Amino acid sequence: MSASKSRLTFKATLAQVSVPATSANLGPGFDSLGLALDLRDRYAAQVLDDATFDVDVSGEGNADIKKDKNNLVIKAMLHGFEHMGQKPKGIALRQLNVIPHGRGLGSSAAAIVGGLALARSLVLGGDQLLTNEEMIALGTELEGHPDNIAAAVLGGATIAWMENGIGNAVGIKVDPKIKALLFIPEAHLATSKARKLLPESIPHHDAVLNASRAALLVHAISSRPDLLLEATQDLLHQNYRADAMPKSMALVTKLRAAGVPAMISGAGPSVLVLHTLDDLEVEAVIKVGAGSFTAQKLGISTHGVE
Repeated sequence: MSASKSRLTFKATLAQVSVPATSANLGPGFDSLGLALDLRDRYAAQVLDDATFDVDVSGEGNADIKKDKNNLVIKAMLHGFEHMGQKPKGIALRQLNVIPHGRGLGSSAAAIVGGLALARSLVLGGDQLLTNEEMIALGTELEGHPDNIAAAVLGGATIAWMENGIGNAVGIKVDPKIKALLFIPEAHLATSKARKLLPESIPHHDAVLNASRAALLVHAISSRPDLLLEATQDLLHQNYRADAMPKSMALVTKLRAAGVPAMISGAGPSVLVLHTLDDLEVEAVIKVGAGSFTAQKLGISTHGVE
């Protein structure tokens, strides 16, 4: 993992990147399956000659985001620079956020991957010193789990796993007919809080069901979207978190009973629908969540960080 420690040549130019929102778990694929969505945060950064961190944030969550070296994008940049062998004295960062925060849409993964990509872009030969595989591993160190990180780096759908504490991932093809529909609530839910609601063990029957559905979901996403309803069934995590997001779970239950492949996005409380519906059918589904949720129609982002 460690790069050569020879002195780096920092570029004097401005680097700009965009990173997609991501949805993880996708029903049964807890901490392993991820999907990139066509909703992007944008960051621009430049290396400074003096020891200053000049951070400006606009858009989603700007009032709550740190504007110093503790900014998550800056922390990820410094982590990337350190991996490549040398940190700059200072950094100027401009951050435009559109991904909702605390809603299970990978906002922290976007900040981490964006920071790593900026670091790579600001170093001569950065593509060789920080590969996508290394970016996934470094991003997982900061995020704690690889599913959102992998989808943010690679785009499309991804399968991620941990090996000896290191995050790894591969991409899987997404059937071009599949689109996403998001139901975003006003309420937030911290991932750390959602994780504390999970039990230490689950029944063997539930584990078998989730293993079969996760395997089926890879096939459904790539070539059999007609199987998405069965493939997104989950007994591992969603029901245990229901008390923390009752409206979201009620919407999931109602939509699934009507044959719509709905699931909690990541740790919630947003609800994700993967579908091949026509426009009229989509509008009918949107009406089911009207009042408590903001509906957003999105494509799948075939590209990760750019």
